[in-house]
Amino acid sequence: QVQLVESGGGSVQAGGSLRLSCAASGDTYSSACMGWFRQPPGKEREGVAAINTGPSSTFYADSVKGRFTISQDNAKNTLYLQMNSLKPEDTAIYYCAARTRDDSCGGLWYMLSMFVYWGQGTQVTVSS
Repeated sequence: QVQLVESGGGSVQAGGSLRLSCAASGDTYSSACMGWFRQPPGKEREGVAAINTGPSSTFYADSVKGRFTISQDNAKNTLYLQMNSLKPEDTAIYYCAARTRDDSCGGLWYMLSMFVYWGQGTQVTVSS
């Protein structure tokens, strides 16, 4: 079992930066891939970025490439999402998620159904 807790959300102006953190506990070595998803108000949840835990390959939604960076600190069992050049359309609740030990991320990394562990979410608001 894996437990995930997000933090670092807040309100910033367009062009600003935030770094989200996801603290993982439990059987963390069993997660082959971890990712960040977001859900804007009134819209469906969508993939933002994902990372295979070993080897560390990364995946990004086209809308955030060049602006967001996903990373992990294995020693601290923590996942990060560095968000730069934020835009109003980035406003959403951001969720940390993890797959099982057998499901690494690939071309379909953004499939929500493959992520079985989810955090409670953290709000990110970007004003113009």
